[in-house]
Amino acid sequence: MGEFGLADTNGILALPWVHPERTSEGLGWDRLYLSKQRERPYRAQFGAARSHQLILHLGGPVTVRRGVGTPREQSRRMPAGGLFLQPSHVDLSVELGGELDTVHVYVADDAVQEAAGDGTPVRLAEEFGSDPLLEQLVLSLDGVVRDWEPGARTYADQLGALVAAQLVRHHQAGRARGPEPSRGLSDHQFARVRDRMADRLAEPVPLADLAALAGLSVSQFSRQFKARTGLPPHRFLLRLRVEQAGLLLRTGTDPIAEIALRCGFSHQEHLTRVLRAQLGTTPAALRRAG
Repeated sequence: MGEFGLADTNGILALPWVHPERTSEGLGWDRLYLSKQRERPYRAQFGAARSHQLILHLGGPVTVRRGVGTPREQSRRMPAGGLFLQPSHVDLSVELGGELDTVHVYVADDAVQEAAGDGTPVRLAEEFGSDPLLEQLVLSLDGVVRDWEPGARTYADQLGALVAAQLVRHHQAGRARGPEPSRGLSDHQFARVRDRMADRLAEPVPLADLAALAGLSVSQFSRQFKARTGLPPHRFLLRLRVEQAGLLLRTGTDPIAEIALRCGFSHQEHLTRVLRAQLGTTPAALRRAG
């Protein structure tokens, strides 16, 4: 599966005056695309895309109209924190009434359908509104792009799965569904996944690879992994990396920078930052403690 990118969006970001400050292009994300930019007032029509579009307003208030010139026309004075949801496979006619900083997140439709979990087709609503959880997920994804480190791939995948799940649970056209009850991974599934994580500490570990190993969709895997361990996959992987780094620091003499890379940290400073946050210590202090 190739990288999900600008060609998979509905075209707003291709407007000639849009110059993104940062995007997820080149990070290898296969079902999610993010862009942060400043938008100018405009009125335009866009064809349907195979992705669902989620726009977080970072400023405001600003007036937005959708369905312009159609019986479905809506207008809303959107505050900072407001969210604009445009479903996949639906044409968009929109007018933005003022300059605005935004974060766009585009989610592949197959990720949303997978998050539903039961094979029943999901259709999302055309919405203006707010959703505190989605807002925090979008801001977290933007933070991942801003401070990108290859070891954050599993975390980014987890955030994308959470976005898709929230869209399914609370933003369907028609009646929303509640979450499915979660059961944990079996002993066999968990052992295979944990071994793969341990074998690939130094590499990015896509969530889809771990889910496939367990024979589950990404959303099913994320729920069942947390039910089994009490942690989302990216946090469990980080714990394995910290444990291995601590073992090597206490028992070996290899340079700290080399240990950091071997355990999946971008550099020595990254390892130091994580150890301070997780254990309240530093690599040098661990080495001295033996």
